[in-house]
Amino acid sequence: MINTTRRLAVVALACASTLAFAQSKEVRIAHVYSKTGALEAYAKQTHVGLMMGLDYATGGTMEVAGKKLVVIEKDDQGKPDLGKSLLAAAYGDDKADIAVGPTASPVALAMLPVAEEYRKILLVEPAVADSITGDKWNKYIFRTGRNSSQDAISNAVALDKPENTLVTLAQDNAFGRDGVKAFRESIKKGKLVHEEYLPAATTDFTAGLQRVVDKLKDVPGRKFVWVVWAGANSPFSKFAELELKKRYNIELATGGNILPAMTAYKQFPGMEGAAYYYFGIPKNPVNEAMVARHYKEFKSPPDFFTAGGFSAAMALVTALKKTNGDASAAKLIPAMEGMSFDTPKGKMTFRKEDHQAMQSMYHFKIKADPAFAWGVPELVREIKPEEMDVPIRNKR
Repeated sequence: MINTTRRLAVVALACASTLAFAQSKEVRIAHVYSKTGALEAYAKQTHVGLMMGLDYATGGTMEVAGKKLVVIEKDDQGKPDLGKSLLAAAYGDDKADIAVGPTASPVALAMLPVAEEYRKILLVEPAVADSITGDKWNKYIFRTGRNSSQDAISNAVALDKPENTLVTLAQDNAFGRDGVKAFRESIKKGKLVHEEYLPAATTDFTAGLQRVVDKLKDVPGRKFVWVVWAGANSPFSKFAELELKKRYNIELATGGNILPAMTAYKQFPGMEGAAYYYFGIPKNPVNEAMVARHYKEFKSPPDFFTAGGFSAAMALVTALKKTNGDASAAKLIPAMEGMSFDTPKGKMTFRKEDHQAMQSMYHFKIKADPAFAWGVPELVREIKPEEMDVPIRNKR
């Protein structure tokens, strides 16, 4: 009996040693994202971009410093509690060294304490709420995705003129309210006269747009409704149906979006805003490689969130090269703070104070081009990171 027990113990020890050795030859990356749910389209693009980016950044080897990159997928379904438990399982049971994701800001906020508990890096992409790198932040959190402030400030740069009167129309959630707060703080020359918030599940925008009209219809000069909205439902069709430009000279303004959502933009030639990404805008080798590969594999251009996943991959591989494959937070945090890395958008840099990636945005004007199903955002100018006074909100 004693000998049997000893043999079992030796076997268990050998198995544990083999597992530890195997893991030492791997870097395990958990991608926690909304593979199903309301943001499924965004999530799938992110995953495609992440896998393409890892392949590109490693020269097709999927290895860094002799260690194989292993990606583990987790579907949070857009549910905060599920995202939290999946991340704990990834770090604990699956022995993930690093996590990427999630898609939705409420899920990200639920996940942040888990990264701190397990003392492992969570690279946030593409959830945008300011509080992720703001008051809910901890030192294990980095973000390649743009935050609400970057979205809003770049749009303010595009729209903030003395002759402009502005109203915002946003989802009544962290994404919408953070975006409007940053936009409001950035408006210095124009006049912001009203903020309209509607439930994220809204399908009938009539009442909300009527309140917008009431605020703007008698105002002289140029009048804009700046829209902050994510998801398949959007106010663009109702805006066009009500003919607000024709009847009241009220113009629509918004940020960029995924290509299917931008089919609605085609109704508004000349519409201005600022975008995070559009495949035809950045001119650099990384973007050219991603666009060419995406066309080859999918017969279509890469989209908004594909670029985000690709950027996350570029950041991870750059960091792991710096640490010679060491994926511990103790090595990665100092390597990543202040680190610059190439992306499809050009160079990004993780700000040391809050680990937010500082990045360019693109002031655009929509062109209705018959060759494309969507409204094409033509570049007015690149808004460089140093032009955007993005607040540090984490009180570090």
